[in-house]
Amino acid sequence: MFSKTYQYALRASVVVARASRDGKRLVLSEIAEHTGAPKAFTAKVLQNLVRAGIITSQRGPNGGFHLSPDQASKVSLRMIMEAIGESSFHHECAMGLESCSGLNPCPLHGQFALVKEEMGHILDSTDIHSLVDGLNTGTTHIKR
Repeated sequence: MFSKTYQYALRASVVVARASRDGKRLVLSEIAEHTGAPKAFTAKVLQNLVRAGIITSQRGPNGGFHLSPDQASKVSLRMIMEAIGESSFHHECAMGLESCSGLNPCPLHGQFALVKEEMGHILDSTDIHSLVDGLNTGTTHIKR
């Protein structure tokens, strides 16, 4: 449903937010290890997240990546998607047609319109901070 890039960006954001909640900064290799993502790919994803102002990075001996709990509560899933430059699936036809709309629908348009609306709500209303709670209690995980 979502691209690998988005999945890695989302996992990286949650891992960084979790460490930041504990007062720690993580370096690239730690984030790649915790997310199960390739290091080079993780670097690219983190670069996009820093550019978008979602996470911060600091060089030096006490450096690493950081996403404060306050900031994490303001970062929605859609913001992660936009930070990596992906267009929302809202505008894509379920059957891959270029011209699909309410006026010119494909056979699946009506059914997927409801799914897209609900997914849009989830992307807008779910923040990174809320995803960290499950990791801390052990009820969720983010590594394959």
